[in-house]
Amino acid sequence: MSNTVRQPELECELLSGCGAIELLIRPRDKDLGGFSVRRSLPTTERKMIGPWIFFDHMGPAQFPAGEGINVRPHPHINLATVTYLFEGEILHRDSLGSVQAIRPGDINLMVAGSGLVHSERERPEVRRVPHRLHGLQLWLALPQACEEIEPAFYHYPNAEIPSVTVAGVPVRVMMGTAYGVTSPVKTYAETLYLEAHLQAGQSLLLPDAAERGLYVAYGELKARDTLLPLHSMAVFSSAAGVVVEAVEESRIAIIGGESLGQRHIEWNFVSSRKERIEQAKRDWQAGRFPKVPGDAEEFIPLPE
Repeated sequence: MSNTVRQPELECELLSGCGAIELLIRPRDKDLGGFSVRRSLPTTERKMIGPWIFFDHMGPAQFPAGEGINVRPHPHINLATVTYLFEGEILHRDSLGSVQAIRPGDINLMVAGSGLVHSERERPEVRRVPHRLHGLQLWLALPQACEEIEPAFYHYPNAEIPSVTVAGVPVRVMMGTAYGVTSPVKTYAETLYLEAHLQAGQSLLLPDAAERGLYVAYGELKARDTLLPLHSMAVFSSAAGVVVEAVEESRIAIIGGESLGQRHIEWNFVSSRKERIEQAKRDWQAGRFPKVPGDAEEFIPLPE
């Protein structure tokens, strides 16, 4: 998904936490015309959790026939995007020539590296009938040594993502290693990305990570006496033995990994170097990025 503004940090309601919780972020809904998005990262107070620098929760949205997601071609550099859907479908196209329908449970990993352009639309057969869309869009900063690697695209179908049951809780290990299971999804630094579905009263011991956050996609949990409400992002310390308990049926995403140091972010560009972002802006305005085969007529201009 493309940013609509140059500076992506959104103001969020911050709640005081206790114990292992360093910060509790409650992102505000942003209407994008027909559906809402909640952005937990980056915020003014917290730019990254491990290598993760962008975390958007889109929907759930109900579209009538003839409407839906229609994101024109736009560029990225020095990052990797991760798209994960709970419901619906998005058609991905990029300047490498990739054409891929993303469906619930799949992991779509697009490595922008030195520069890549993509669009996110819908197949005509999806768009011509009423349909729903609900999912997460995340960006990973790349380690400095990998920022300018060749662009690449990887798609992992639902069936390839490993699952494990932890104390009765079904967990999907989307990226990295947790609970003795390792995901096949490619990583460039120590990276953690999990999904868990808890019933009321169930508990989950969080996996260890240098940095980690827990997002409540639906439901409500608690960590000791601190409530983790719907659509909140709890940023945890690296303390071992942290347990969360579901107050009601809940679906959560856990992200984390190693810190990569400071990154700059402007519009759809992420880099360890400000001057690299300025160059990318000039390149986009001058038309020097590659085109998306089959979707080369439109593009999103650099925001004013």
